[in-house]
Amino acid sequence: MKAEVFLPDSYRPAEDEPFMNERQLEFFRRELLRQKQDLLSESKNTIAGLQDGTRNIPDIADRASEETDRALELRIRDRQRKLVAKIDAALRRIDEGEFGYCQDTGEPISLKRLVARPTTTLSLEAQERHERREKVHRDD
Repeated sequence: MKAEVFLPDSYRPAEDEPFMNERQLEFFRRELLRQKQDLLSESKNTIAGLQDGTRNIPDIADRASEETDRALELRIRDRQRKLVAKIDAALRRIDEGEFGYCQDTGEPISLKRLVARPTTTLSLEAQERHERREKVHRDD
């Protein structure tokens, strides 16, 4: 069992400290767990709202509008479900010592990128190459 890492609330990863040290890993673990908890909480609220929201609306336009709103809400929740899976994968990478390194090149991913998007698996350069390849193949 690992000892808990002390991390002040004001801590932010900095470029001048060793890359993916215990404090940085703990910072990202906590951020990922917070994001996951927020998503799961929103999901529970949506489910409760959908269950409570079943009602008979006589006006066809109002009914259509409500159905559109429900469909949009379900699409949002589906995207969030996929994000939860990415968060779980990032937490596994932290446990396995692979977090923060590009899956294509093995090079460190910038801290700014990781803070903005902790689920990322590619460095900015690798992501740009990936998107260019996608665009070329999509245009065929």
